[in-house]
Amino acid sequence: MNLEILRFIIGTIVLTIGLLTFALEVFGSYRYEFVLNRMHAAALGDTLGIGISLTGLIIFSGLNFTSLKMLLVIVFLWFASPVSSHLISRLEVMTDETLPEHCELDYLKEEEREEA
Repeated sequence: MNLEILRFIIGTIVLTIGLLTFALEVFGSYRYEFVLNRMHAAALGDTLGIGISLTGLIIFSGLNFTSLKMLLVIVFLWFASPVSSHLISRLEVMTDETLPEHCELDYLKEEEREEA
């Protein structure tokens, strides 16, 4: 079997797994009712889906400067996506007044401990 054909098959499988991860992310984003649950599904799906999809593209490309750039994009997004999702979720916790009715918040537990 030719090496190019093997690389194409492996790259196609990995890229398909990445696209399925994105599809599950979209399903998770619409399935959940609360915004924090939706954000969690979207953040995990984005980080994992982009990482797997770009890995498939790196396999397609082979070892060259373009694959190094894609690897650096994976590393950057691996750090940036969870941090941005965390900041947006903290903003939601601080601004949504009805949130304690739907879920437990750790900072409320800490305030109750301080009062006791």
